[in-house]
Amino acid sequence: MSGQGADAVRTGPLRRLMRGRDPEEEHRAATPLELLFDLTFVVAVAQASVQLHHALAEGHPGAGVATYAAVFFAIWWAWMNFTWFASAYDTDDVPYRLLTLLQMAGVLVLAAGVPAVFRDGDFTVVVIGYVIMRLALVTQWLRSAAEHPQGRGAALRYAAGITVVQAGWIARLWAPDAWAWGTFVVLAAAELAVPAWAESGRRTNWHPGHIAERYGLFTIIVLGEVILGSLAAVQTAVTDHGLSTPVLLLAVGGLLLVFALWWICFTGGDARLPTLRTALTWGYGHYLVFAALAAIGSGMEAALDAVEHHGHVSTRGAGLAIAVPVVIVLGVLGLLHRITATGAMGHVLMVLPGVLVVSALGFGAPALGIGGAVLGMGLAVSATLAANLFAVRHHGADVR
Repeated sequence: MSGQGADAVRTGPLRRLMRGRDPEEEHRAATPLELLFDLTFVVAVAQASVQLHHALAEGHPGAGVATYAAVFFAIWWAWMNFTWFASAYDTDDVPYRLLTLLQMAGVLVLAAGVPAVFRDGDFTVVVIGYVIMRLALVTQWLRSAAEHPQGRGAALRYAAGITVVQAGWIARLWAPDAWAWGTFVVLAAAELAVPAWAESGRRTNWHPGHIAERYGLFTIIVLGEVILGSLAAVQTAVTDHGLSTPVLLLAVGGLLLVFALWWICFTGGDARLPTLRTALTWGYGHYLVFAALAAIGSGMEAALDAVEHHGHVSTRGAGLAIAVPVVIVLGVLGLLHRITATGAMGHVLMVLPGVLVVSALGFGAPALGIGGAVLGMGLAVSATLAANLFAVRHHGADVR
């Protein structure tokens, strides 16, 4: 088992006292348990992406995007709750591992419920998955409250807040259909408020470098889903009709997009999170980054549907299905890089041209062809990255 830092106190061969980790601990890295935890989210993200693609192919982009946003919020929030707790209180002992494995089981239950949400608006299985995860997480917070007196106030506030909001999600299952979206927005806002309330006193001992690494790993998972979904779609198109020019352009443009967006996500050092407000903005802002990145994969599959004349996807609709999430990623990362003084996307004048070009290419897909439009997006994002890297190298802080 890995150590817990200088303040780790062993109480037996299988259990440690749950003390707060040192937020300045050197060489803090993701554990094998955290990596396994992330793998369960591969399934959940894949389910959400596949269902969004189906909604686009069936000609229901509005309902599909709204449902996708709700489902991805559930996926991201479950991941985020565990990640920040583990950064502060990972003991890696037997009780901690068992409760984490229970949370993984809950994630898989959540993933199994995603199709029902898209098909019928039925959150029952998703909520059951959340109940499993929340039972484990609240137990972890109560354990930290009992064994770490300095963090007891925050731990008890987390436990109480999570429990109350989860009760609200359960009650929502019996709410009238007309209240479905209103109650979702209210409860999602309550979820976001819990950390701000819990951390309002003494901040928990999360490790900024460890958090940055964990978010980076989740970014790689999401980009991996984009590559996998796009490859499967390209492979199907080539098998059915051979390699055409539009398919080739789509494949090259999609690969350029993935490579350039990965590079943008991983420019600069670790994010600087000196205040709770900065940490929450950075942490919450990545919901849009993760959801948009995953949606690019659905857009790529919709674009191949348009090329192959499958489903009800228009060329412009397919172009926008890729352009809109790319624009979201560029815009949000520009903001997050600026407020954390890291990365290469810290000035609006360095990001805005890329946003405008990608948007124009999305709308102009019927004239250019979907393959040409996506290739153009890949080149535009690559040029945006190059311009920002050049500006940071030659002007440093001045570009911010």
